Amino acid sequence: MIRKLKNTYKFAAISTLYITLFSTFLLGTLMYFFAVFSWEICLYFALIMSLFCFFSVQYRVERYIYSKVKKIYSDVSLLESSSFSTQSVTTDMASLTQEVREFATSKKLEIETLKVREEYRREFLGNVSHELKTPLFTVQGYLSTLLDGAMNDKSIRKKYISRAEKGVERLILIVQDLDMIAKLETGNLNLQIENFNIIEVIENVFDLLEMSASEKDIILLFDRKYTKPIMVYGDSEKIHRALVNLIVNTIKYGKHNGSTEVSVEELTTDKIIVRISDNGEGVSSENIGRLFERFYRVDKSGSRDVGGSGLGLSIVKHIIEGHGEKIYIESLLGKGSEFSFTLKKAK
Repeated sequence: MIRKLKNTYKFAAISTLYITLFSTFLLGTLMYFFAVFSWEICLYFALIMSLFCFFSVQYRVERYIYSKVKKIYSDVSLLESSSFSTQSVTTDMASLTQEVREFATSKKLEIETLKVREEYRREFLGNVSHELKTPLFTVQGYLSTLLDGAMNDKSIRKKYISRAEKGVERLILIVQDLDMIAKLETGNLNLQIENFNIIEVIENVFDLLEMSASEKDIILLFDRKYTKPIMVYGDSEKIHRALVNLIVNTIKYGKHNGSTEVSVEELTTDKIIVRISDNGEGVSSENIGRLFERFYRVDKSGSRDVGGSGLGLSIVKHIIEGHGEKIYIESLLGKGSEFSFTLKKAK
């Protein structure tokens, strides 16, 4: 006796039972009226009929349901044809319902994701337009003033041409940063992996940005004196760019007479962590999650006064993740921020 029939065979088994009982009863009745009744013939007939009915009903019903469900899936593109063709045909409506529900949920998630991406795309295009429009209008304004007669005044001419040049430089910076992000996102910016001394790279960044920091009386320093080189594995130029962007960010939003401190610590046996901390303005918790978005600015009213393309931190994130590493931020509003990222130790 079968212990428990699977749900996929219940319909066929019940249908077979009804058909077999009816046909056997009909056969027995006819044999009785014709006076040729035999229990053996009835039993053999019932056995053969039940087997034939079971497999026939099972196959035909499954094929029917399969064809209908497949047509529905094909019409609404809920299932890929490859996944449907590889699965076994079933009459288990519970599993079919579950499958449809799972696909409906996945499609709903896809739609929500597409909505978020579309919103992000619109915001990104608006930001690009604004970032490019601001320096363009600045350059246009100065040049128009010069063409309207200010060209004859030597002092005004020199000042306006200088300001127009700064506007063009900002345009070039934005375009270059956009180009770098595009290459980083598409994987077209190949990393030149090598062993290098991270302390030396940080010192070079300090030398490069010393003048900018001094304008706000900000001190760039290590947390301690590093007497030995710390060798890491990565693209030294890209890591240099990431460090420049991070430290420039601390200078832009740092307080006068403040400081930016860099430390390099051993994280695990094969990784180090670089920390860049400041005592600047800090960032509120609701803004931390969006700091690495392109063109995102915490202070939208006055942040453009500090210049830049608005892409610096986004570039940093792509560079670090391009190395297969992680970048972190901790910040307290009014107290300061700390950026940190990991790197592999030299092999």
